[in-house]
Amino acid sequence: MEDKIIEKDNNKTIIENTSETKEKKSRKKLVEVNNNVVKENNFFKCIFNGVITENPTFVLMIGMCPTLAITTSVSNAIGMGLATTVVLVASNAIISLARKIIPDSLRIPIYIVIIASFVTLVEFIIKAYFPLLDEALGIYIPLIVVNCIIFGRAEAFAGKNTVINSIGDGIGMGLGFTIGIIAISAIRELIGSGAIYGHEILSEDYRASLFVLPPGAFLVLAFLTAIQNRLKLPSSTNKKGTCNNDCMNCSMSNNIKVEEEQK
Repeated sequence: MEDKIIEKDNNKTIIENTSETKEKKSRKKLVEVNNNVVKENNFFKCIFNGVITENPTFVLMIGMCPTLAITTSVSNAIGMGLATTVVLVASNAIISLARKIIPDSLRIPIYIVIIASFVTLVEFIIKAYFPLLDEALGIYIPLIVVNCIIFGRAEAFAGKNTVINSIGDGIGMGLGFTIGIIAISAIRELIGSGAIYGHEILSEDYRASLFVLPPGAFLVLAFLTAIQNRLKLPSSTNKKGTCNNDCMNCSMSNNIKVEEEQK
């Protein structure tokens, strides 16, 4: 009788163990499903972050050299914005893919080589198919290599996160930069030359040629920043809601990491 009771108890324990393993498996499936949802949300969060929360032009105020130099017309802004976005997305993707095999001591020169390769490719395409745009942008196309938006995102984000999130970050930052310089160039072109994208709107009596000159870029940027502060929107001069230009400790670069890729 004692042996039978022991056998029954053993059977119960076996049944209990199997039920526990089933529960663990079901929990793992739920965790996997939840992880997939987080990945999708992170991708779109990265895009939203670049366009709104940490807009490189109005919030972080990085990449000011092309922002102030080429925003004399909307066409120039669109060309520079699209070129920068292509380089951002492509370089972020490659750097994220190779982040585990790039030695820490060599990461900066490797990043520069990757970015320069895509910039050269984009420059050749613009020269071949958009000669007028190439003539208007001039030296600022090859200078995309040293644009701190691209190198900053490679160092702070792409080198730490998955490919999908890095692509989302590149799209978001590229769109944010494009929207920013289009807004500045539209105001400068309208007030300075009385036209937008070649369509005349203001007569010569209402034009101020100062806005087409370099001082006009500073005035427009200062005016837009003042509006941001007045409306209490995130900006580099309004500390609430910003990362204070500290890219290395940026909440996006530190929080948006997929654990499976780093194990």
